[in-house]
Amino acid sequence: MDTKYELVICVVNKGFNEQVMITAKSCGAKGGTVINARGTAKEDVAKRFDYIVTPEKEIVLLVVPFEIKDQLLHALYKDIGFQTPAQGIVFTVPVDETAGIGKKSAANEKAQEVSYEEYNKALAESKDKEASNEDAKQ
Repeated sequence: MDTKYELVICVVNKGFNEQVMITAKSCGAKGGTVINARGTAKEDVAKRFDYIVTPEKEIVLLVVPFEIKDQLLHALYKDIGFQTPAQGIVFTVPVDETAGIGKKSAANEKAQEVSYEEYNKALAESKDKEASNEDAKQ
């Protein structure tokens, strides 16, 4: 099967998602999604494998082109691997189909990245303008 994209899943200690994203972007990834999580490792298992249990975790999901997967995995292992304070684990899953990834539309070419607050403000202003227009029609 020809897989065009891979889902890279990184599980790191809380506070290390930015390092994951810095590394990922340096390898060509465009962005990712961070999910807050908690680990469930038992203390005896942690002692046996000589690592510290940090229950607060972050999961970083990255959908990346197949061509950069190996480079990205090696870079992540080096920067946030189990031997680092991030104590990260990384694995991939093939992606069979996608929507919203790939070709850019003309509108997307002109789009700018905005913060969530800026987006909500613009949305509220747009709704206020629509309401004003409706009032003027009546």
